[in-house]
Amino acid sequence: MQSNRHVMYVLKDTSARPAGKGAVIGFLKVGYKKLFVLDDREAHNEVEPLCILDFYIHESLQRHGHGQELFQYMLQKERVEPHQLAIDRPSQKLLKFLNKYYNLETTVPQVNNFVIFEGFFAHQHPPARKLPPKRAEGEIKPYSSSDREFLKVAVEPPWPLNRAPRRATPPVHPPPRSSSLGNSPERGPLRPFVPEQELLRSLRLCPPHPTARLLLATDPAGSSAQRRRTSSLPRSDESRY
Repeated sequence: MQSNRHVMYVLKDTSARPAGKGAVIGFLKVGYKKLFVLDDREAHNEVEPLCILDFYIHESLQRHGHGQELFQYMLQKERVEPHQLAIDRPSQKLLKFLNKYYNLETTVPQVNNFVIFEGFFAHQHPPARKLPPKRAEGEIKPYSSSDREFLKVAVEPPWPLNRAPRRATPPVHPPPRSSSLGNSPERGPLRPFVPEQELLRSLRLCPPHPTARLLLATDPAGSSAQRRRTSSLPRSDESRY
């Protein structure tokens, strides 16, 4: 009872002497609990009120004022008002009891098993502690800066350094498409446009083919003999004037 801060109030009849110890009329168990309750505006509040956890009067001794006597004694000892209490799962008989002796009728709807009455927040001691407002969620980012490193595009070196041999990668072919009407043939990716001046400059810088170089070295007079044979052919009459 001491570890969970619960207090048990017991009412007994000392005049009855079964075995010399008297007879128990009833008991009332109370304790402080941290609760989340709704106020009149349906806002959540964190409070720690005194709670009625159990209340019992023997059936043979009910309607004799013993319940009101025990309950009033508890209020004086705990120094609380009836509307400051929270009742755990009260029965209809207990609700009628509170309405009859303490005029507690209007309740504040809750989502838990505890019942509180009108005026609970106006005279709460200690005052109710409201929960801090929920922090607004920041803008959702698709990925962090570290995840974007692999998306950086590599800058291609200038010509002719970009002519260096590269490791061939197998082409990725799309799935074959139907050749029926209405489907155009597949086209490969377009090559970048090369300016004319740059194309001519690259052709001048290209060395001659090794085969042409070999023919010139083995038959240096071939071209002159071909010219002589061409010049020795008879000319037609139409060319003589």
